[in-house]
Amino acid sequence: MKRVRLDRWASQLQPPRNPRLHAQRCAFSHETTTLPRRREVLPQQRQYITQTQWQCQRRTVSSKRRASTATALQEEVDEGEPEVLPPTPARAPLYAPSHRKAVHSAKLAALHARLSLSPKLPLQTLARCLVDPSADPRPAYNNAPFAVLGQDLLGHHTTEHLICHYPRLPMSVLFAAQYAFVGEATLASIRSEWGVEVVAAPGMEVDAGLLQLKRQVPGNSLMEGTSRQVKDMPGVRKLGAKLGGGRRNSEWNYRRGISSRVVFDDEFGELVGGEPYAGAQLSTPAAGEDDGAVEARGADGTTSTLPILPRSPDETEPTTVSDASASFVRAVAGALYLHAGAAATKTFHRDHVLSRQLELHTMFNFTHPTRDLSRLCAREGFEPPVARLISETGRLSRTPVFVVGVYSGDNLLGEAAGASLNEGRVRAAAAVLRSWYLYSPPKGEVVLPSEVEGAAAAATGKGKLGKVWRPQVIDVGEIVT
Repeated sequence: MKRVRLDRWASQLQPPRNPRLHAQRCAFSHETTTLPRRREVLPQQRQYITQTQWQCQRRTVSSKRRASTATALQEEVDEGEPEVLPPTPARAPLYAPSHRKAVHSAKLAALHARLSLSPKLPLQTLARCLVDPSADPRPAYNNAPFAVLGQDLLGHHTTEHLICHYPRLPMSVLFAAQYAFVGEATLASIRSEWGVEVVAAPGMEVDAGLLQLKRQVPGNSLMEGTSRQVKDMPGVRKLGAKLGGGRRNSEWNYRRGISSRVVFDDEFGELVGGEPYAGAQLSTPAAGEDDGAVEARGADGTTSTLPILPRSPDETEPTTVSDASASFVRAVAGALYLHAGAAATKTFHRDHVLSRQLELHTMFNFTHPTRDLSRLCAREGFEPPVARLISETGRLSRTPVFVVGVYSGDNLLGEAAGASLNEGRVRAAAAVLRSWYLYSPPKGEVVLPSEVEGAAAAATGKGKLGKVWRPQVIDVGEIVT
């Protein structure tokens, strides 16, 4: 039988030694053990070390004794007094899903990817864009600040596109085109095309990817017993004058010309009502109060009345899905401008607003086209227009067709077909006016101001797209009859 060495067997059973002690072997080993040599301590040093350790132990015991005594006394004093805890700060109530839920919302992430938004726009901000002021009246939690900025940005980009591409558009057609591009009805349809659903009732338990609003009961848009719309009633107009409408008279249809609409009305030429922007809420006086307003004194000594803002959804007025949808789309544009910059906002406007088809030639409604054409030719120095019959068919039948052309000298300005000679003449004059007003410069000569704006463009003369600014066409104006 093979003999096993005792030192090898003992080293397997014992725990590992300190690695700092080199060349240390088992006590039963036949090999010599080499240990580090201990330093010799003198008797004076041994006495000093002993006294120092004794003093440290006495200090520790005395300090523990004093601490225990103080603790006992404090417990005896506190037995008769109730424990007073520091007040905890009250947390603001939530009327919509919190920003923590926005990160885990599949609907919100899908919407962000579906719109191809910039990664600089966080999901928390996109979730806030879905909270209407009627669901949460606090400006720090709803989309009202973003909607104000987005409304100006969308209106600015739409206006510069229309004016630079169609410099001769009449103001009434320009207002209608702006509303067709960025009006409430169009923005509501954009929200529906994006696939954003609307909640039945707002709350913090719903998904953060849904549009939060306090719904309004559908009703008639006309005042009872009249054929006037609610927005055009004198009471609303008077309230609009207080908030910046600027009109001096609240009578029906007072000073409602094109010049008045340009100066006093909004970007669509509509009356400035009681809402400074779509979705904004106005408070009503509570029961038992004289008026729900606060007087503010300015630096010049003048006083102004400010409305009291609501604090909870119970105090807000309900809104329609169309208004809330428009506020949501405008808020997305405003938030994108703040997080990603002007270039991302312009790309968003081009992809989602200007990509929609709009037939401008159907927006003209001429009352006296022949008279307008005569004045236009006189203003531009052309020869007076003359209507001539180009062709006809079925004069004696039930459905005759007459093709009439309008000439200025030997130049054919336009032609149209009608069931009679007079109808053909009027249609031809209207076609000439439409072709004049829908004039567009060559595509290479159109440079929008937003394409070359900024400090870098001012220094180099070129914009971010490499375009050089050139003056655009400014027309004399439309024919006023």
